[in-house]
Amino acid sequence: MRFLCVYKPGVPESNAPPTAEEHAAMGQLIGDMAKAGVLLAVEGCLPSSFGARVQVDAGKYSVTDGPFPETKELIAGFCMLQVKSKAEAIEWTKRFLALVKHGTSEVLALHETPAG
Repeated sequence: MRFLCVYKPGVPESNAPPTAEEHAAMGQLIGDMAKAGVLLAVEGCLPSSFGARVQVDAGKYSVTDGPFPETKELIAGFCMLQVKSKAEAIEWTKRFLALVKHGTSEVLALHETPAG
């Protein structure tokens, strides 16, 4: 089963890069995921000031440039996992959240593409 884990920090954005300690801890977790064969992709997002939100309503588009002031709207990164169960995806997500110490991760099951 594949899962998309989307991280929402729940705190105001910062342009500060991770500390050396934070970088090393995250590198260890990513290495553990790779070694376990569950990691398909992982990326951190730049601050929302580099992005935009595109919406459509009845065929009319609107574009809102970042930054986005509501912390609940911010997405700071994601990973895609290939695991045996939702419970396993949740356990990896808990390890991630233990490192970042705040925020929410949504663990979303993905449609499986039929083999062929």
